[in-house]
Amino acid sequence: MKILLTGANGYIGMRLLPQLLELGHEVICAVRDANRLSIDEQTKSQLQVIEIDFLKEYTPGCIPKDIDVAYYLIHSMSSSTTDFDDKEALSAETFNQYMAKTQVKQVIYLSGIVNDEKLSKHLSSRKNVEDILYQGDFNLTVLRAGIIVGSGSSSFEIIRDLCEKLPFMITPKWVLTKTQPIAIRDVVRFLTGVIGNEKTYNDSFDIGGPNVITYKEMLQQYAKARGFKNWIVTVPVMTPKLSSYWLYFVTSTSYKLAINLVDSMKMEVVAKDKRLQDLLGFETYSYKEAIDMAFKKIEQNLVISSWKDSMISGRFQKNLEKYIQVPKYGVLKDVQKRKIKNTDAVLENIWKIGGDNGWYYGNWLWRIRGFLDKLFGGVGLRRGRTHPDKIFSGDALDFWRVLLADKEGKRLLLFAEMKLPGEAWLEFKIDDNNILHQTATFRPLGFKGRLYWYSIVPFHYFIFGGMIRNITKT
Repeated sequence: MKILLTGANGYIGMRLLPQLLELGHEVICAVRDANRLSIDEQTKSQLQVIEIDFLKEYTPGCIPKDIDVAYYLIHSMSSSTTDFDDKEALSAETFNQYMAKTQVKQVIYLSGIVNDEKLSKHLSSRKNVEDILYQGDFNLTVLRAGIIVGSGSSSFEIIRDLCEKLPFMITPKWVLTKTQPIAIRDVVRFLTGVIGNEKTYNDSFDIGGPNVITYKEMLQQYAKARGFKNWIVTVPVMTPKLSSYWLYFVTSTSYKLAINLVDSMKMEVVAKDKRLQDLLGFETYSYKEAIDMAFKKIEQNLVISSWKDSMISGRFQKNLEKYIQVPKYGVLKDVQKRKIKNTDAVLENIWKIGGDNGWYYGNWLWRIRGFLDKLFGGVGLRRGRTHPDKIFSGDALDFWRVLLADKEGKRLLLFAEMKLPGEAWLEFKIDDNNILHQTATFRPLGFKGRLYWYSIVPFHYFIFGGMIRNITKT
């Protein structure tokens, strides 16, 4: 079948894409920025990529008419704490406009489980999108999921951060809310299992794993699965705002996502039935099995996608292309050069920078900078990196965003997402004479920006000098 995959560079889309290709489908990926579709060239050669922003006006001729199935995987929960519901509604309405000009037979939408009459803003928005899509001229299949557990999922990473960093937790009362986690592997099985299945047309199905547990039990079972014990004390006095700050400072989540998550965690999210599971005829994985599978992927360095690579995990939400040209005028620079003997080995070192591998010099200083960034509302260092030795344009790399990762061209360009009185770039480039150029560029915002730069110049001497020296050690 010819399948349109929207949200292709999102967490779910990146997990679904290889499965669709493996099943022999012809896939068209719809993304806002083709430069940040984090897949290898071999996979790209097997599909078609088109650029569409569903928040902008309809543009005729963007999508082929002869598509059979379309996935709607567009969500905006992390982009705002106020108007994300308006954005999601607009996006769904624009999507319907595009589909009206095609021959699509089925649209598959991944939504959230709806139990309570009084819904959180997040779940209410998902339900509203569902209602809008039902107005489209196609057969709609809606899958409603709760907490998705898998390597790189926001839910899993938050649980992981909380348990690994806080053996003793004082938690808000929403940790006693019941939920029904589901393994990412099962979500993908459901999403592919309903393709072309007429019994699923124009219907909504709840999907979940076999365990109905509280968030507190999720934390406890995670600790048990990892071989340690944690102590959790629940208090009724922690307000939603304080809970959001708690999640933000302890975990790698953004503050916007934390607010929306806390708002939703007060609502019970439990599947009403197993209709779709019975129809497709497979058993779902338990919460413990989902944790074990996630860590197998992590330990084998096979994490396909991470929510942290989403543009909305940081403050940088503009087109990458705008920043690829590093400014030359009105900027301050730290330039380091070093002759190298083994180009391939140095490139490998550059491509492993950040995350658990660190920044090659003064890692404790980088951690302090990350802590201060988090303290003032930035992303901090907790995002790390998705792959230990692979980098794609658009990836998150600690508190940087990858603008360009061209290994053949021997160039890596990063843009700072930390809180700064200006804009900053960090570039590594090897020229034809086997000289590594390491350049930190800062475009200051007024007097504060210049004061900031000159106040840290003494640290630059050690940090950037030590960095290039250790990167070139082969």
